[in-house]
Parts: sequence; C-alpha cells; structure tokens
Amino acid sequence: MQIAIFGGSFDPVHIAHETIVIEALNKLDLDLIILVPTFLNPQKITSHLSPNERLYLLSKNFKDHEKVIVSDYEINKNRPVYSIETIQYLKEHYKPDKTYFIIGADNYEKLNTWYKVDEILDEVELVVVTRNGFCNDIYDNILTLDVDIDISSTELRKNLDLSFVPDKIKDDVKKFWH
Repeated sequence: MQIAIFGGSFDPVHIAHETIVIEALNKLDLDLIILVPTFLNPQKITSHLSPNERLYLLSKNFKDHEKVIVSDYEINKNRPVYSIETIQYLKEHYKPDKTYFIIGADNYEKLNTWYKVDEILDEVELVVVTRNGFCNDIYDNILTLDVDIDISSTELRKNLDLSFVPDKIKDDVKKFWH
C-alpha cells in the first residue's frame, strides 16, 4: 500500500487544495491520500475558521473521492501537533509500504525550521507542490506536483473571494465566515 499525507490548516479549503489532491492521485501510484487538517499549525497563533469547521468543510468537499480520507487525528488532539507525530501515527495505523508527504513550496522553503525535520525525511518521501513566486528550480531529486495556482489561504482570508472556493462548500464557507 502506498499513501500520501497532505496536512495543513485548510483555512479555508480552496481550489488549489483540490488540484493538489487530483495531481497527487494522478502522478503518484497511491492507494490513499490522507488529508490532515491541523488543530493549530505549530508555527501559527490562530486560525480563522474553527478546527471543526475546517474538518467539516474538508470532509464535505472530498466525500465523493474514494481514495481520499480526511483524518481527524490532529483535531482530536486538541493541541498543535508536529508533523512527525502525525506521520508516525498514520504509518502505524495504515502500515504502508511507501509514504509520501506533500508540502507546498512555501513550507519547503522553511522546512529547516520544522520540529525533527531529519526524522520526517527519514520516514517519508517528500513531494513539493510548486507555486508561482517561490524558487521552483531548487527541487533536484525531489518529487514535485506542478500546480501553480495563484492562490493562498492567507490571501483568501484577507479578502474572501468565493471564486476560489469549491462549489460544493461555498454556502458553508459563507455561513462559517465571521
């Protein structure tokens, strides 16, 4: 079994997240892609939507994808969870032969600041999602998913533009947005 872990705040879920999932399923020989919304990113102070709102939106958006699982592992911890902990838990739970770990180019650029990054790199094969505006020529010997959709959750939160939100959750995002 081959799995990919794709974690994040998903605050809110947007069309680039959907595209990343589709590209990962098309490019990697995956049995499952596991989406892991954070309770709170260890490098952030807050999130706009609550953990349960983000979990709901992610679950609703991907409910019809048979190879996509939304994990509530980090949210159920009710605290910030480091990636290494989630990786080890999911590997123990699914017992995959191969585990990919999907991160964005923005996170790749600060990977050296992550907790136990060497252990992470020993546990998984890194997959970097390329993004306009980030140094995309530095990924020698690293798998990449070329998505390059010009949207970020940070920018989306500043000015909620529903054209970047998947249709099946637009009404929910409007309802949850404070």
